[in-house]
Amino acid sequence: MNYFYFYFFLFLFSWRHGSVLDICSEKIKVSVFCISFCFLYFKEVIFSALSPIFPTNVSDLLLGNATSLEGGGAPQCAENLADNMECFMILTPSQQLAVAILALTLGTFTVLENLVVLCVILHSQTLRSRPSYHFIGSLAVADLIGSIIFVYSFLDFHVLHRKDSHNIFLFKLAGVIASFTASVGSLFLTAIDRYVSIHKPMAYKRIITKTKAVIAFSMMWTISIVISLLPLLGWNCKRLGTVCSDIFPLIDQKYLMFWIGMTSILLLFIIYAYMFILWKSHHHRTRMDLRLAKTLVLILVALIICWGPLLAIMVYDLFGKVNDFIKTIFAFCSMLCLLNSTVNPVIYAMRSKDLRRAFLNICHMCRGATQTLDSSAESDWNIKSVRGTAGRNNSIIIIAV
Repeated sequence: MNYFYFYFFLFLFSWRHGSVLDICSEKIKVSVFCISFCFLYFKEVIFSALSPIFPTNVSDLLLGNATSLEGGGAPQCAENLADNMECFMILTPSQQLAVAILALTLGTFTVLENLVVLCVILHSQTLRSRPSYHFIGSLAVADLIGSIIFVYSFLDFHVLHRKDSHNIFLFKLAGVIASFTASVGSLFLTAIDRYVSIHKPMAYKRIITKTKAVIAFSMMWTISIVISLLPLLGWNCKRLGTVCSDIFPLIDQKYLMFWIGMTSILLLFIIYAYMFILWKSHHHRTRMDLRLAKTLVLILVALIICWGPLLAIMVYDLFGKVNDFIKTIFAFCSMLCLLNSTVNPVIYAMRSKDLRRAFLNICHMCRGATQTLDSSAESDWNIKSVRGTAGRNNSIIIIAV
């Protein structure tokens, strides 16, 4: 309880003397205080959930020879049976409580953040006219839908242990796959938008138009939905009698390999696009704003941290034997998808100067004091070409907005 009073008075002091220039500072302080309080209150449960009892021989654990993580855990399955959902319900009560707290906390923040982003974009006619904000809006929709479906489905399966019919389960899984695939697809379109703005800045307005942006994200959503429905339409190990995945019930390993390959290609291009921007600025000695450099680093770190462990476990599932310990790790690593949806609005939307200005316009609308947004249809990053003093060399100045 002493920790609570300490954090409470620290919170009041930081609120009183905090920066007034950052429009999100008060919300951040509230969030940090709430998360700190929840962590202190549930720290014993979280630590116990994240510290399972390891066997003396670690190689036995990784090779699948361990019997269980804790006494009273889920029963071991000698083989992956499509009909036996209990083989995948392997979390202990303390682990269930931990994932429930994580899922509900991250899910709440994700929903609120993406709702704010969507409301600001829909309210601002200037932002709606820019192709880059069509992609950011698509990302916000995907993360909003994905967080709701994921939290409901994940807790329903791993915590409440609901055993749905095969079609109902595959329908829920299709919603999760569609939303997260669309999220990665929206990141891919955003990377293309910024890649073109750097690679061909003079032709950006001609290449990236509002109509092309609408067509692009509409096709991306259609493809994501079709891919997610394939297991429900028959591409599953129960219907085909093929080898099932050890981490996804009813999912055929060939379908999992197909989804991993497609997602990996998109993520690799996203990483390449932002690495190209960094290389371009360094190679041509361009002036890169410190804020933009931080944004690029955040993008790359978020992609690697949030998707790297998940894809690694999925690849291991294709070529190795997955035991209950790895399934438990995968269940916790699944929270990284939700974490990615939580940080996307911060990285791609809330760091935009125009979006923050539009948000302030909404807040100050009643006072009649609004700020004018730049109505040009530029990318989210303003790219300008400036001729050198000698009239020979052109340099690209990248200004983060």
